[in-house]
Amino acid sequence: MDRRTFTGSFGGLLCGIGLSGCLGLTGDQSSRPVPDPVDLSGSKTDDQGGMVIGNHGGPNGQIFYKEHSPEDHENPAWFHTLTFGLFPYYFEHERRGWKATVIYVTDYSTVDYSIRTGKNQTSISAPTAPETFADATEMTYVVESDVSGGMGPALLPFSVPDDAEAFIGNHGGRTVTFDEITSRFISEYKRD
Repeated sequence: MDRRTFTGSFGGLLCGIGLSGCLGLTGDQSSRPVPDPVDLSGSKTDDQGGMVIGNHGGPNGQIFYKEHSPEDHENPAWFHTLTFGLFPYYFEHERRGWKATVIYVTDYSTVDYSIRTGKNQTSISAPTAPETFADATEMTYVVESDVSGGMGPALLPFSVPDDAEAFIGNHGGRTVTFDEITSRFISEYKRD
């Protein structure tokens, strides 16, 4: 078993154990099993913008809600971009009283990603398999790098902080945590 396979398997286990506290679950709610991430391949379209997931570079994400679900399908809500999809949707629905059970994002520490340089931008692969996702609250996010997401400025998640720092060494940027990603941060970051 290589490091990425071990890290992904171990990270998924830890994700389930630690998640109930991270998203504010208490009492009987925390004893409920945390749903596993789903496969986002095929023709699934982003719940925020309608784009086909996996056809665009950058991290993907999914949000499971306690008592709600997206308009056109069961949980989770799914996204082809974190900056323009997952986080704006999350903050909008949080204001409506929707409580997330778990948020998953692509974990670039556990996948063999590729970087493509095109005519106008540099992008990173967009894995969609269930095992490529991990708990969003546990990630270190690279921002302001020279690598774009599905629609522009990317939030690139890594479960291993050293992997994020190595990425910055090659592509620039800086790191932020999940708690630092606020609605205001997203609004300003989308404009960059």
